[in-house]
Amino acid sequence: MKTLLNSVSILVLTFALAACATTAPQPIKPEDFPKAYQAPAADADKDVSADWWKSFSNPELTSFVDEAHVGNLDMATAAARLQQAQAQTGVATADLFPTVGAQFTAQRQGIARNERFNQGAAQNSFGLNGAASYELDLFGKNINSVRAARNTALAAVYNQDTVRITTEANVASSYFSVLALRERVDIAQKNVEAAKRILAITQAKVSNGVLSNLELAQQTAIVLGQEATIPVLEELEREQRNALAILLGRMPGTLKVDGNSLEGMVAPPVKPGLPATLLTRRPDVAEAEASLLAAHANLDAARAAFLPDVSLTAGGGWQSAVFNGLINPGNLAFNIGATVAQTIFDGGRLTSQRDYNKGVENELIAAYRSAVLSALNDTETQLGSVSAYGEQERLTTDQVKNAQEAFRISELQYREGVIDLLTVLQAQQTLFTAQDTLIQIKQSRLQSGVGLYRALGGGWDVTQSSDKDLRNTFVPVPDFTDLPIGLPF
Repeated sequence: MKTLLNSVSILVLTFALAACATTAPQPIKPEDFPKAYQAPAADADKDVSADWWKSFSNPELTSFVDEAHVGNLDMATAAARLQQAQAQTGVATADLFPTVGAQFTAQRQGIARNERFNQGAAQNSFGLNGAASYELDLFGKNINSVRAARNTALAAVYNQDTVRITTEANVASSYFSVLALRERVDIAQKNVEAAKRILAITQAKVSNGVLSNLELAQQTAIVLGQEATIPVLEELEREQRNALAILLGRMPGTLKVDGNSLEGMVAPPVKPGLPATLLTRRPDVAEAEASLLAAHANLDAARAAFLPDVSLTAGGGWQSAVFNGLINPGNLAFNIGATVAQTIFDGGRLTSQRDYNKGVENELIAAYRSAVLSALNDTETQLGSVSAYGEQERLTTDQVKNAQEAFRISELQYREGVIDLLTVLQAQQTLFTAQDTLIQIKQSRLQSGVGLYRALGGGWDVTQSSDKDLRNTFVPVPDFTDLPIGLPF
């Protein structure tokens, strides 16, 4: 892709704007890139597959993503915006062609009869005329308008890709949230069961006079408190399931999710690659660049509007009083002409329009740089999260194993009367907290993996995006970045 590949180096931004006096931002220096990108990764493109969600080996997740491709309303909105931009490209392209029209007229006219003079007259007239006009685009106003429209349509293509990648990531994240909440509900229920076992032991000891009603009331309160956490988790799971349904384009409350656990689900590792690779992967960076090029073309068109408009016109046809003799050499009339129009005074309209377009371009220069920095920061953040959550999951898994053993021993010792109730409750609370935390860490790790795929532009085929079909575009538009005409404004 000619335009996007230039964004491999931020220096191209200055080169692309060299034809005007716009102030470009300072280029990003190699030493400014995060260290995570310094290691070469020649096969990095292969690591981010177009259907990355299948790497989680979960058929249900795959089916949900496939459904989102069809039913997601944000994707439908992006597609409609692309359709509008494509149509506007056709409108702009039409100005490069002559306008040809034809008209047939048939009239009968006369005056009312005058009774005094007994006079009256009526006559017929028929006409068949054609006209053509063509504006000579000597200074590039129309061609720059077409360039602007094409780049705007290309930005809409990239926006559609961005929305699709974001939707895929949101579907995966919401699905993992549903499974994580279901697993947390299951852990909470098992914790309640364990608390009830301890409550039964406490009740037996109170009945035998070993413990007082104080310990019984304490354990009863703990059981009720643990039961109270379950409805909250179930409500959160319902809300996440409804959010997932909306992502799929379904009505809330109608989605059935079969999965119940994150167990065994691991996000495959992804290599970040070099910064240049990242910039060619991200459709949002390409969208920012296309929008900037559209703004630059609009500015060129606004500058060309200061120069004269030259139009050629031609017309001809037949006029006759009788229809049968309409097409006759003697009835033929024609005209050929040329018009040169130059605005002398418009109250500053053209100047203000040029200044407006210059302001838009300056805004999009900053937006382009911001998109690049955000892409780097997004990937750097997700890389750190994947690493951090992976290490935290390893440590918390070991914590859960030890907490399970500690609680098992404490429950046996409490039954035998070796330790008091407080020690058992502390062991149980430690186990429950560790188990609940581990599920949330697993969820965060998987979502970080999804975020990394999204940050690296997973699912976007950069080799094909430059050839997106821009409908209603009839002729190839040459690049006039280096026009030999130097406009002094």
